[in-house]
Parts: sequence; structure tokens; C-alpha cells
Amino acid sequence: MDSDPSQIPVVPIPFEHGLTHFAQSLTRGRAKIVAIGSSTTAGHGNIEAYPERLKSFLQTEYPKVEIAMVNKGIGGQEAPIELQRFDADVIAEKPDLVIWQVGTNAVWQSPDQNPPSFNETTGAIRDGLVKLREETQASAILMDLQYVPAVLTPAKKDKAIAMVEAISKLARDADVSVFRRFAFMKDLFGVEQVSFDRMVDPADEHRLHDSDWATHRVAWAMKLAIVDGVDKARSSVAVPSRPSQAS
Repeated sequence: MDSDPSQIPVVPIPFEHGLTHFAQSLTRGRAKIVAIGSSTTAGHGNIEAYPERLKSFLQTEYPKVEIAMVNKGIGGQEAPIELQRFDADVIAEKPDLVIWQVGTNAVWQSPDQNPPSFNETTGAIRDGLVKLREETQASAILMDLQYVPAVLTPAKKDKAIAMVEAISKLARDADVSVFRRFAFMKDLFGVEQVSFDRMVDPADEHRLHDSDWATHRVAWAMKLAIVDGVDKARSSVAVPSRPSQAS
């Protein structure tokens, strides 16, 4: 699924599901987001990671709400190891929204780094989504891969596309939303004609990590998608749009 190529600047593909619990937490006047993942979440080099930027954007969007962002990213990790951290790093935080950035390292890491297999990765994502559904009330978002040269080489591109498709199917089966970063960044490259030199951190010799500019655009796009998901939830269940007086 691609976004409308006539839209410049490009915008994210809307979530398929409303963010019901997160919308309710905004109405109460207090919301907690847990971001879990690898280096995209933890941050790389001197570039501020997306969670902190996203919090700022959402705080501006919802100025009467106290928004907390808990960053549980650890560089180099992938879904099976992240799943082992769920009890302490996600469930115990009692989040209203969980953003799980996943899938890149299983595609990109070389064999000597012992990355999990494709099936191990997708199995862990499936189990993690079940755990979130059964042990939290949180709204959940999966974030798929970045569209960058490191995962677009002849040896990796097919696996990257397969992972993007698998993440989409896993989310669909679990009735959760996907922030389709791969498609969004692909449109930055193909529609807006933004070069990889601008999209990739110039200090990253692997051509894997997003630049400061791209991180900003991704965080802004995530904010747009989340706001749309909140609006979708409110329109479907008539959640009030303002915090209650008691909050």
C-alpha cells in the first residue's frame, strides 16, 4: 500500500484502526507512551531520536494533556530480545500507547552478528502483540523498516520488502496499526525527490540510520498519523475531545 503520489509534501498512510485507549487517556488529561525498539528508538550518534521529537509535537497538539514518553530503545536489538524486555520495560509502565519499532536488524545485520531468523522475528512480533493485548489496555503501533541504502542492496532488498509485508500482515491479524515508515520514506525519495545523501546520517558509513532531517520528517509524520488515529477513535466511539474538568 502506497500513499497518494500526488501529495507533496508526502504524508503518512493513515492507520487502519483508531487509537481508542490513547484517545481516552488524552481525554483524561494524562497519557503515557512507551517506545520500544532498536537504534531508531534509542537514538544514534548526535541525532535526537524520534520519540523525544514526537512527544514535543504531540504536546503542542494537545497542550492541556500531560504526555509522558518512556524511551526503551536499545541499539542493535531485534524483536526476540525486545520481547524478553516487555514485562519490565513495557507492561510495568502501564502505557496508554506502545510504539514498537521492529524488523530492521533481522534484515540488515550480517551473519557474524547472529541476527534472529525471519521466522524468529515474525514469531516474536506475533507473541508481543498478543502480550500487549492480553496484559495491557494500550493502543499499539508497529513501525516498520527505514527506506535506506543499507536495506536496499541486491542481497537485502527482497528480504526487506518481505519483512515490511510480514509486519503489515501481523498487524492486520492483531487489529493494530502500522506506521509505514518504509512507504513514507520511499515517497520522500521517489515523489519529493529527496536524495539518500539528505535522508541518511552523513556520519553513518553503513548508510542505515536516518539523518537529522529524515528523523524530523518521520517524527512529524508519526504525529500526523497518531492525531488522525485519535480523531478516528473519537468519531467511532464519541470520545470527548477535551480533558475532563477533574483531570
